[in-house]
Amino acid sequence: MKEENAIEVKNVKKSFRIYYDKGNTLKEKLLFSKRRKYEQRVVLNGISFEVKKGEAIGLIGHNGCGKSTTLKLLTKIMYPDSGTIEMRGRVSSLIELGAGFHPDMSGRENIYINASIFGLTKKEIDQRLDKIIEFSELEKYIDDPVRTYSSGMYMRLAFSVAINVDADILLIDEILAVGDVAFQTKCFNKLREIKANKTTIVIVSHTLAQLEMFCDKNIWIDKGVVCLEGAPKYVDLKYTDFVMNTEKEKTREKKEKQEEKKKQEEKELGNKEVEILEAKIINGNVFKIGDTIKIEVTYKRNDRDLKDAVLGINLMRNDGTYCYGTSTLLDKCNSWELLDDGKIEITLYNVMLLQGEYNMDIAFADGGATNYHYIRQAVKFQIVNEFAELGICRVEHTWKCV
Repeated sequence: MKEENAIEVKNVKKSFRIYYDKGNTLKEKLLFSKRRKYEQRVVLNGISFEVKKGEAIGLIGHNGCGKSTTLKLLTKIMYPDSGTIEMRGRVSSLIELGAGFHPDMSGRENIYINASIFGLTKKEIDQRLDKIIEFSELEKYIDDPVRTYSSGMYMRLAFSVAINVDADILLIDEILAVGDVAFQTKCFNKLREIKANKTTIVIVSHTLAQLEMFCDKNIWIDKGVVCLEGAPKYVDLKYTDFVMNTEKEKTREKKEKQEEKKKQEEKELGNKEVEILEAKIINGNVFKIGDTIKIEVTYKRNDRDLKDAVLGINLMRNDGTYCYGTSTLLDKCNSWELLDDGKIEITLYNVMLLQGEYNMDIAFADGGATNYHYIRQAVKFQIVNEFAELGICRVEHTWKCV
């Protein structure tokens, strides 16, 4: 470890097992042991950085990027899967609000418990007790059980203990966001005082402005690796740009999904008393002028009392030009009794459409205003042209001088 450094993190990796179907009882674990599927989720993937003695650094990044995990590894609450972490000096930490506090004990008793966790002797705690209570501003409540404390009071007491340990390294995770503005200002003033005494400080926070005022360096963590480190204003600007671009991308994707959903909703209409399960062209998708096109419609009759229905088609060119439309009603077909599940084949003979891309709407209806199931652009096909004519369809013709 370099003499000038207080912390050295080298190629640290950390992952967790996320169980999808975990047995909770002994019986479940014995009978369904093979069912305990999990995902190995990588949180840190080779993170490395150094912190000099007396330096204050901020860890920034989106939720889930690995900031808090890094801090827990530094406090040795957990250990890395691989890589090394070296630290020089006594460590004090504020990782979780009121961690180590016993709810039924008083604030005074919890000061002794919490401070002893940081390595202070009873004599050292006695010497600092009045100072801790004074800083917390909890003199009136110090002998009350901490379960009666608000989250802000918890934070005051925990912070007061941590900063009076006289640690060489102080680790803080986001909890400065708790408490009123006056106490937050008081905390930061105390941190500046601690920093002036050459204490090394590592802070995880989403409040970039506070880090810019306090830290010597910021480290941006993204997807478990150090994305960028350097002067806080420079790193924060790059991180902010990244977040804004990411949000724009998310907004764009969300808008596209909404538009796609809207198109899908507009594509299908009807009460589905008769439902089209599938519509497909069964003899290809590319045709020449004059070819036959066969469409197969698979349907399901959801209303068992409904015996017949009108089946109709609308043929469109892809630019929206209406080409042709008909139905079993217009063609005066004899009505048929629909099966519960069945197929209907539609055959278009000698299709004289000119070159282009086409689609066909297919619908079941009652012959009036009620659609059972209407699907826009249910099938698509292409016509290739061996002639040079213009328009929608080919008309047989001759030229003759008379």
